[in-house]
Amino acid sequence: MTLHSRRTFLKNGTLAIAGTSLLAGRVFAAPGKKEITGIQLYSVRDDMKKDPSGTLGKLAAIGYVYVEHANYIDRKFYGYSPKDFKKLLDGSGLKMRSGHTVMGKEHWDAAKKDFSDSWKYTVEDAAVVGQQFVISPFLDDGLRKTYDDLLAYMDVFNKCGELCKKSGMQFGYHNHDFEFNTVLNGKKVFDIILQHTDPSLVVQQLDMGNLYNGGAKAIDIVRQYPGRFGLMHVKDEILSPTKGEDKYESTILGKGIVNTRQVMDLGRKEGGTYYYIIEQESYQGRAPLDTVREDLAIVKRWGYAV
Repeated sequence: MTLHSRRTFLKNGTLAIAGTSLLAGRVFAAPGKKEITGIQLYSVRDDMKKDPSGTLGKLAAIGYVYVEHANYIDRKFYGYSPKDFKKLLDGSGLKMRSGHTVMGKEHWDAAKKDFSDSWKYTVEDAAVVGQQFVISPFLDDGLRKTYDDLLAYMDVFNKCGELCKKSGMQFGYHNHDFEFNTVLNGKKVFDIILQHTDPSLVVQQLDMGNLYNGGAKAIDIVRQYPGRFGLMHVKDEILSPTKGEDKYESTILGKGIVNTRQVMDLGRKEGGTYYYIIEQESYQGRAPLDTVREDLAIVKRWGYAV
């Protein structure tokens, strides 16, 4: 999701609770990885808020099989305990392989060199609900004020990768826009992240739309870091008619400037990508469920099966 949308969403409660070589990146493109397509539930956030069970059923009827959450508060997913939400997913024939929960400054005790109980519960609950990926979709401002601050937290990223690995999962990071227009010691934040996280411990989820507001293009980033993007947020972007803080907003796949199919194809060929997650946050006056229905039909035509 976009940076400002994410900030607003987080304020509403979501935060309640190093090599760059092709060889190293290929960890995430290993033979036997099943290529799948899913949906980020933030795409239908209002529907999920009103009726989680009914909305999941509608997504399943559209043809989705895999979902990614964006709501984990007080050890609950959309108001359900991990076990109960897993039952809800099972009842709709859905699987949740990944989810977004911000790992912030409060989740790491530098003195004890250990994670907080709240973050350990986050990982534990993710495993219960069936996740394979625990993804942090934001980096607190306070963690990226200086190069040394960010570098120190990349060590925490790697440690979180080790923590998730113990539960049979992977830790991941999802970009917004600031990673590409914030420079520390002459390096963009995104480059620091990619160059100082272990590919075997920290998977990257490239949001191919968000980075446009940071002045970057997804196709260039995939070429710069081949093999590093096990997951992608599949999006397209148009100039925002509201002329708000973000210059661009998301739209129906193939209707904007991202060259979405080309990025997906390059991810398949060189990016190490095997999990493609559709996300649409703006709808140009249409119902969210109608847009994600069309998005799924489009990626199927492009040869990306569910």
